Amino acid sequence: MAYRLYGDLGSGAFSAEAALSEVGAPYEFELISLERGEQKAPHFLSLNPSGKIPALRLPEGEIVTESLAILLTLADHFPQSGLLPPKPGPQRATAYRWLAFMASEIYPFVEIVDYPERFAPRGAAADALREAARGRVRERLLLIEQVMAGPYMLAGGFSLLDIYAAMFSRWSIGADWRRTNLPRLTALAATVSKRPALASVWERHFGP
Repeated sequence: MAYRLYGDLGSGAFSAEAALSEVGAPYEFELISLERGEQKAPHFLSLNPSGKIPALRLPEGEIVTESLAILLTLADHFPQSGLLPPKPGPQRATAYRWLAFMASEIYPFVEIVDYPERFAPRGAAADALREAARGRVRERLLLIEQVMAGPYMLAGGFSLLDIYAAMFSRWSIGADWRRTNLPRLTALAATVSKRPALASVWERHFGP
């Protein structure tokens, strides 16, 4: 049976679809439009009561939510894929560290940038909150930029970290700011976008 991924284009579903494509897993993509509010429809809420995408139905039927949990689940299902370093040790610990950092220290602020009115009254208050959150996203991506010592985030080569970091580099911060301040992450995203298994996925989500 195939995996079934629920999500929208340009959303966190990119990381899950990229991982599925990288390992060559059979999967189906069901579009859940954020613009139309389909993440709050009964069909999707029956899968994820929090109303957030992505969600992944495993071949066994289990539903996994939260993008980081989905990525780690796929790494477990395909241990020889290279999504994570092959055995416990410093490189695996480093991968877990920065995956958790991005999930906990960047993702929440992306929601504020995209939907500030969920957290403050519309108008000047929401606008100010959006810009403050955008600044926090930029600060955290600068930390990622600083720890990159090579073409990939891990010395051992491509991993889930690169998929995740490339995705976050496309959100919330502005293309001009990214090019000026994140040359390594910009180059990483270009590398990820050209991987044979990922090129078409990247284009569907982010364009050429």
